[in-house]
Amino acid sequence: MIDFSWLILVTGGLISGVIAGLLGIGGGIITIPLLVTLGYTPVQAIATSSLAIVITSISGSLQNWWMGYFDFKRVIYLGIPAFLTTGIGVYFANKIPSYIILFTFGIILLANIYLIELRKQLAFKEIENTAPAFNPLVSKIGTGGAAGILAGLFGLGGGTIMVPLQMLLLKEEIKVAIQTSLGVIVITALAACTGHTLEGNILFTQGMVLGCGGLLGVQMSTRTLPKLPDSTVSLVLRIFLGILSIYIFWEAWINYQFIVSNPINQELSTYYQQDFRLL
Repeated sequence: MIDFSWLILVTGGLISGVIAGLLGIGGGIITIPLLVTLGYTPVQAIATSSLAIVITSISGSLQNWWMGYFDFKRVIYLGIPAFLTTGIGVYFANKIPSYIILFTFGIILLANIYLIELRKQLAFKEIENTAPAFNPLVSKIGTGGAAGILAGLFGLGGGTIMVPLQMLLLKEEIKVAIQTSLGVIVITALAACTGHTLEGNILFTQGMVLGCGGLLGVQMSTRTLPKLPDSTVSLVLRIFLGILSIYIFWEAWINYQFIVSNPINQELSTYYQQDFRLL
């Protein structure tokens, strides 16, 4: 690995770490395309990114814990159901063309931009109605389970789904949702990293370099998040979801063209799309 590639990996890890701590998103949206651009195979990129995300998410969650913003019970109630139900989404995803899955996910991301703002407006009308409609524990487990199914189905998971779901279904404040999401990513990233390690897919040198950059980035953003107004964090999250939706629609179009050019490519397209679950 030449020095220039090393610098690119550190920078990419730094950016992904900032995003992880600020928005509760794993960072694979940055690291996976970066590794592919540098010439690594998609499987190597996904696997190596999982190692970097383990380092980043653990570092960020520890920092949140030291600052008093980490709720272990919230993470467990959401993380375990999400981990257990991901396979359900994967099962159904294998039955649906990948371009349809990606297009649907893009629509959901756009809808979330509106629904996050709607959640803020509804909060003002619920101040006098403090009685919860559902058992809080059941609601948390259900939210985690739903996030896992959607993550498996759409092949894109982590905070892109977990943060909006917490805000909409659990009525969590946006910062709490982000900090909890980062903790949940520790569970899913560890599982993915273990599996890829056993398969021999991880490039450990590159993954550690990415992780070191991510560690630095997430330390900066987790310390900055509590100081930012909720409105600013909400705006940044909605802008990110908008940019991500454009990227997803583009990937859907590429997948569609890939399949139309030769129907036998459906199986290859599904395989390529199904492992992006740490974003």
